[in-house]
Amino acid sequence: MRLVDSLDGKRLLLTGVTGFVGEALLQRLLVDLPGTRVLALVRPKPGQSGEDRMRGLLRKPIFRAAGSVEDLVPSRVEVIEGDLADVPELPDDIDVVVHCAGDVSFDPLIQEAFETNVHGTRRLVERLLEVNARGERTPHYVHVSTAYVGGRRRGSVPERAVDHTVDWRSEAAAGARVAERIEEDSRTEAMLRRFLREAERDHGRAGPLSVAAGAEERRATWVRDQQKAAGKERGRTLGWTDCYTFTKAMGERYVEEVAAPVVPTSIVRPSIIESSLVHPYPGWIEGFKMAEPIILAYGRGELTEFPAAPDSVVDIVPIDHVVNAIIAVAATPPPLSEPRYFHVSSGARNPVTFRGLYEHVRSYFTDFPFDSSPEILPTWDFPGVDKVERKVAMGERLTTVADRLLAFAPRSERVREAARKIDTARGRVDFARRYMDLYKAYTEAELRFTDDNTLALHRSLDPADVELFGFDTSVIDWEQYFEKTHCPSVTGQMRKYEEIRRRRKQLESTGPRALTPVDPADAPVLAVFDLAGTLLPGTVVDTYLTLRLSALNAPARVQEFSRIMRNLPGWIAAERRDRGSFLRSLFRGYADTDLGRLESFIDDVWAPRMLRETSSDALKRIQAHRDAGHRTILMTGDVRPVTRPLAALFDEIVCTELEEEDAPDGTRRATGFLTSPPLVGESRAAWLRRYAEVNGANLAASYAYADSHSDLPLLRAVGNPTAVSPDVPLFRAARAARWPVADWAVSSPTRRLRLPQQVLVGTD
Repeated sequence: MRLVDSLDGKRLLLTGVTGFVGEALLQRLLVDLPGTRVLALVRPKPGQSGEDRMRGLLRKPIFRAAGSVEDLVPSRVEVIEGDLADVPELPDDIDVVVHCAGDVSFDPLIQEAFETNVHGTRRLVERLLEVNARGERTPHYVHVSTAYVGGRRRGSVPERAVDHTVDWRSEAAAGARVAERIEEDSRTEAMLRRFLREAERDHGRAGPLSVAAGAEERRATWVRDQQKAAGKERGRTLGWTDCYTFTKAMGERYVEEVAAPVVPTSIVRPSIIESSLVHPYPGWIEGFKMAEPIILAYGRGELTEFPAAPDSVVDIVPIDHVVNAIIAVAATPPPLSEPRYFHVSSGARNPVTFRGLYEHVRSYFTDFPFDSSPEILPTWDFPGVDKVERKVAMGERLTTVADRLLAFAPRSERVREAARKIDTARGRVDFARRYMDLYKAYTEAELRFTDDNTLALHRSLDPADVELFGFDTSVIDWEQYFEKTHCPSVTGQMRKYEEIRRRRKQLESTGPRALTPVDPADAPVLAVFDLAGTLLPGTVVDTYLTLRLSALNAPARVQEFSRIMRNLPGWIAAERRDRGSFLRSLFRGYADTDLGRLESFIDDVWAPRMLRETSSDALKRIQAHRDAGHRTILMTGDVRPVTRPLAALFDEIVCTELEEEDAPDGTRRATGFLTSPPLVGESRAAWLRRYAEVNGANLAASYAYADSHSDLPLLRAVGNPTAVSPDVPLFRAARAARWPVADWAVSSPTRRLRLPQQVLVGTD
């Protein structure tokens, strides 16, 4: 009998229709089996119902042949809102249940893997058994698992229940306890101190809230990493490759114990599912699966070796073969208490080895390289897992040492280029480490999945169904599949990403974005500029030394310089923890300074030097903001007298105010104390938000320019941040956030003549 006749009038409940297998299965049912009706379990999302999600899915091009969304919903596709965490009551007129949903990550959190792959399956089966108990129909349960439930054994894996004595109940309960214990361990005093110490090292200059956020981020990351590791190691100690295959095996065992004795049960075990061979069109794929990261990394020259034996089989099967097998299985229910198993795989009769895969991929990229492909593609010699492990470990050590050395380098484009290269190298090493850890067990599991039942089912198809619904993997031409179908499909997406990266790189190299003039009726737009390191080269310390020492006689200069050198190590440490405390200590040296004399020195001597050293690109940018009608703000941790030469260009100057007193000789003298805490780190962002609130400014349209990682809160407070000659941590943050990066170098005297006139004349 034709499959279209066997399933005509049948109602199929599908889970996981928004996933890779579920979507492909839904497409084939709607396009090629017009007599079927589908009931889909779909999880709603915030602001989007389950039916809305289904309608969005059916608008994809692969469903066009099935008709319009209005034709399909609800006449052929009905949605039940819910998920495996809370399966609602099912209607009685279900003929087949196909359970495609599951956690397919190779390294899931242990509790999430059990929740989805075991408890989710349990809740679905319990609802299915309720339908069966009501007696109107006896549904056929089709459970989609994985061939790798066979574990880390070697040799032939038959199509039957996996031979093990592991109890799914105790393992699921233990997994939940382990996850909870890890969460509790992360909150112990010792661990919290560790997270706080690490966060202070990286974020101390930005402020306590940044430190707190960094500490909590580290704690959450540690918890997730430990929960993933716990699942992986528990699976491996029991003989599985990872937590995914372990929990899928536990889910299978539940189905064998609970579902199979009551309803007809079939278990479909695909191997590594990749893009389609024919349907819905050659090369169709959703997202990246197991092989894609390896293929793409090889094409970019990022994967120079792989930890596999060249003759080991990588068991790949196209998605349409999996879907065709599921449809055929759904149409042929087995007897009660006799679950049937079907391996949808290729390794037993049409194997492709890792070396064969490598040769096909290399051949493809030789003819069609990426823009980022190296001139000479990597040559895989397959030296063995141990040698690849040593190579990866060496790369980890080298990038760590290089990164530490980079922390001591001065800021420059050369240093930022070095940071780019180190980040690229670290990315490659991290990629190699991740995929070696994930795939190592699979490359060592020399399995041959027998597919006798699957082949027999294929041969039982009506001859008219073989072309449309066939799933005999022996017909696959791997050279044609990889070089003409699969690789072009998966690299097509990456070529689009490369174009996006090219545009992002252009954005980085062209500096700040073009400005948009403000309509006087609109909310004010702010342009905030840092001073030291952004507009002016050098640091607050450089400026202090110049100004303070100029006011002292020779003995006093020696004494002050000695004070600075004596305190410098402590100040550096304090600056990393709390920049405000550092500035207080530094500015203490202004005690007893004649402020009138200091201001005169700045106007007469310091201002010309400052203007020579300030980038004309920066000054032009300030003027451009003024021309656009933006409100300009100079924000610095330095003292107010330092800002005098640039005061004419800014509507607001926010700086450190020295406390002063009238001396007996009639002069204004600094006391060495400040009138308020220095505005640094998070306090800058807080000040800006308050200023915007009071003045009705539009921060989303506003701009900020700064050079230091401590200014991240300020830069994140506006919609248009720019990192100017950034330190390495800020440079990395800017690249991650895709912010413009600018270099405002000191200009020549010739260009200086074109500066705005109000800068040249100065102010009182």
